Amino acid sequence: MTFNSDFPPDLVAELAAADAARALSEDVGSGDLTAGLVDPQLRARARVVARESAVICGQPWADAALRQMDPEVELIWHVPEGQRCHADQVVLEIHGQARAMLTAERTALNFLQLLSAVATKTSDYVQAICDVPGGHARIVDTRKTIPGLRLAQKYAVLVGGGVNHRLGLSDAVLIKENHIAAAGGVTAVLHKAALVAPQARFIEIEIETLAQLSEALDAGAGMVLLDNMGLSQLHEAVQLNAGRAILEVSGGVNMSSVRAIASTGVDRISIGTLTKDIKAVDFSMRFATEPL
Repeated sequence: MTFNSDFPPDLVAELAAADAARALSEDVGSGDLTAGLVDPQLRARARVVARESAVICGQPWADAALRQMDPEVELIWHVPEGQRCHADQVVLEIHGQARAMLTAERTALNFLQLLSAVATKTSDYVQAICDVPGGHARIVDTRKTIPGLRLAQKYAVLVGGGVNHRLGLSDAVLIKENHIAAAGGVTAVLHKAALVAPQARFIEIEIETLAQLSEALDAGAGMVLLDNMGLSQLHEAVQLNAGRAILEVSGGVNMSSVRAIASTGVDRISIGTLTKDIKAVDFSMRFATEPL
């Protein structure tokens, strides 16, 4: 699995360590009272089992949570990051201090179940359109993420085969309806964006009509977001565009509609539910103790 320049391996490790430290602090507080029931000298072996099929994602976060409680813990992953596991498959074996493993268990599993859910949903959408005749659209995320975990979730989208939209408000420009109204129209706002944000990774404008699309293209738009258009309008928009700008679709996208949308010839399909409306993947950890 390869990642774009926003997520080189050293950044992933740094991000996972910071997220895990924050999560452990939230969970452990002044100390794990229940773990005090366990002999501090006891070592244990444990297995993490997936209770359902999923694309595994979040290994750096699970590793960080476990290692921050026990730096000497041994971790053996049986399913590589980005690969799909089957139900009841052992995905991870752990050998280390029993107390530390018990304290880190929930944090490690929380990251694994959340990020695997995002990667799995993304992968499902990617697979749904991979064989659309004449289609070449990519599945793209949005800023509809869990506060504080945006980068982790966007990493999971990449693991699932999707594409990241802007990471935040500071790296790219997305001009919406209110921006257009406040700046004096489509042409005016595009010209102003080029002046005030030359450092932006991209400048994208959201339009709602074919007339707006035509104006945006005449003004030199390089990326256009087609908001809540029907299929017939999307076909017309692709013909009108004639390859001049990158066309992205948003609004009303689900598993029932995504193939038809991809078949129109648009370049990108952004889906907020990749990171917003997700069901955690079910993982469990089971211990088998042994003497030190």
